[in-house]
Amino acid sequence: MIRKFISSLAISIILMIGVGVAAFPQSVGAACSGANCITEGSNNAKTGGAKSNDVATLIETVTNLLLFFIGAVSVIYIVLGGIKYTTSNGDTNAIKSAKDTIMYAVIGLIAAIAAYAIVQAVINAFL
Repeated sequence: MIRKFISSLAISIILMIGVGVAAFPQSVGAACSGANCITEGSNNAKTGGAKSNDVATLIETVTNLLLFFIGAVSVIYIVLGGIKYTTSNGDTNAIKSAKDTIMYAVIGLIAAIAAYAIVQAVINAFL
């Protein structure tokens, strides 16, 4: 039973990582299209690098990707805390451990959302 749960959890994590990796190149590659890519590439070579807007896009993409992973991990820990709580059989130490797991997962998720809001505010203030 535990092995089946662990294997299904591993498959779920692998699928979430695959979705995150699949979403990353699409958002980065959307910067230019067609003949504009050649012109933009030569302009960047002449000016010596990427534009500040490209840096903001990269920071936003990385922040979104990290928030996705933190959200996925938080959901996994909330589910694990629920399973621990359900299988505690009235043991007060197990119940406290399960509640702590759920509480820390929710606190981590709230901290991640707050960090995302701060990063967005800083990007919007400077650009």
